[in-house]
Amino acid sequence: MTTEEIYAQLVPIVKTYLPEDVSENDITPTSDLTRELNINSAHLVDVVLDVEDAFDIEFDNADMESLRTLNDAVAIIQKKIA
Repeated sequence: MTTEEIYAQLVPIVKTYLPEDVSENDITPTSDLTRELNINSAHLVDVVLDVEDAFDIEFDNADMESLRTLNDAVAIIQKKIA
């Protein structure tokens, strides 16, 4: 699965949890999920659960700690599905 394919699947998941004051146009590969996109910690857990379901993978604590941007998520997913 390519980076672009993974990213294309991630955007709709992240978009679901954006607060009203953040546009889906603000989502970029380098967007910080909590700082720039204002996704709160409870919703971040929901994002991870949805990603786990979508890609049939499991995030561990180390993955959660390294998850800051969509690029981080792509890298974690690529590592898990390899």
